[in-house]
Amino acid sequence: MSSAPAMLKGVMATRSGKIGVVLVGFHLLLALMSPWLVPYDFAAQTALVDHAGPSLAHWAGLDTLGRDVLTRTMLGGREALLVTIFGTGLAVVWGSFFGVLAGYLGGRIDELIMRSVDIFLAIPWMIFLLLVIASFGNAPIVMILTLGFFYGIGVVRMARAATLEVVVKDYVLAAKARGESPLSIMMTEILPNVRDVLMVESAMRWSWMLLAFSALSFLGFGVTPPTPDWGLMIANSRIYLALAPWPVLMPMIALSSLIIGINLTADALAKSLGVDKTTRALV
Repeated sequence: MSSAPAMLKGVMATRSGKIGVVLVGFHLLLALMSPWLVPYDFAAQTALVDHAGPSLAHWAGLDTLGRDVLTRTMLGGREALLVTIFGTGLAVVWGSFFGVLAGYLGGRIDELIMRSVDIFLAIPWMIFLLLVIASFGNAPIVMILTLGFFYGIGVVRMARAATLEVVVKDYVLAAKARGESPLSIMMTEILPNVRDVLMVESAMRWSWMLLAFSALSFLGFGVTPPTPDWGLMIANSRIYLALAPWPVLMPMIALSSLIIGINLTADALAKSLGVDKTTRALV
């Protein structure tokens, strides 16, 4: 196992890794600091100059309602990052537990868990998300639990596959021979040895969850107006793209740069840890 500084050094060893870390770090820092950095109130309207292009006063122009696009773009990633970071953590924790459990115990437990996973994977994911959010609302906790549950299903398969490779190793067999409990073996022998795979998977799940959250906002099931959000900004201004592209282009650039940063970081992390991403379950 590698320490956090060693892993960061490994990621930063490649040019793509450096770019990825800088992009992700920039967005995280912006999400934390943007309330004190934005030039205007995100809800302030200047109706007489709506759709105005970039100027010295408004560097990225104004949207349909005359609101500052730069301000709303700077604030637009806050809720997406909040929901998806906690959602990814939830998905990896519960998905890893059941995946390791299935891979280690095998038999009927494995069969029950994996058939349950297959059932949920057969449900179209967007319909599933829309149904839950329409029933329980779009509060952040609902979004976190919903996204965390759905994206954890794929983690179960990945963690199980990684566990099956580890469970036949000599150190696991030795722990069994010593009479250690299944929980102790899973926590001390198996989990540390599948950690690298889980970390790479976490980064990939995070990027996919960000896209899902933005898609929900685009469809009107995510952030509630007038709270700024990249997906919602694109949805509100897309019909005016030919007339005023800035309210659409700015959030698109912000979202794309974050996704690219996460994927570059995940690729560099996989190379640094020696994890072959092509062998992971693509779900």
